[in-house]
Amino acid sequence: MVRFALMVIALIGVIAINALANILPLNNQTTGEISNRLPVLFTPAGYVFSIWSVIYVLLIIWLVGMWKKSKEIDASYIKQSNLFIISCILNIAWIFLWHYEYFLLTVVVMIAFLVTLILLYSTYPVSDNRLTGRLPISIYLGWISVATIANISYVLTVYQWNGWGLSDPLWAVIMMTIGTALALHIRFHHFDIAYVLVFIWAFIGIAVRNGFEELLVSTAALFLSAFMLAGILFIKKRPTARS
Repeated sequence: MVRFALMVIALIGVIAINALANILPLNNQTTGEISNRLPVLFTPAGYVFSIWSVIYVLLIIWLVGMWKKSKEIDASYIKQSNLFIISCILNIAWIFLWHYEYFLLTVVVMIAFLVTLILLYSTYPVSDNRLTGRLPISIYLGWISVATIANISYVLTVYQWNGWGLSDPLWAVIMMTIGTALALHIRFHHFDIAYVLVFIWAFIGIAVRNGFEELLVSTAALFLSAFMLAGILFIKKRPTARS
């Protein structure tokens, strides 16, 4: 039960720090204010970030499943609990680094955060789409995958990277194409619809934010969203026993 209590405390810490970072706000600036400071075309519209509320609710449900699992502790439970606690620590660390503008370090922490969630995700069989199983982790991983690309894009803008001569809109389209390939890879090999839906949600938000001002980016975002939706509807590969 001590291990489960640590998971609960870790999640409460994540929710509290993320909330206080914007309520206080931390270092006199909200998370969104920092994000909106630079014209990063991969960044979605503000409403898209409401997905955090969904993620928190799903993680609470996931913890209920972990509480039931804690009654019969096994190697899987120990691994999942350790990875979850580490992910929470990295989440909190990222918030502090972002608000105090250690942007290069945010990329390092975000990648570590992403890898941790990938490892947690990989502990579940592809057939597990339960609310108390893989589903919350799928959505969490999907959003952090999007956030990692956005974070890298932001830091490259901070350091005025010239993009090897390619324009910002073209780089945004390249980033979205990579994200689409990743989402469809997960859809096909892990039979995971929820992960892809997160990318669609984010890409529509990118189209909304850029509107007619960056028509190439908006059009590409909508096209790739439709392409991913087709992947959800027409990929019929059935799940195997394990991922």
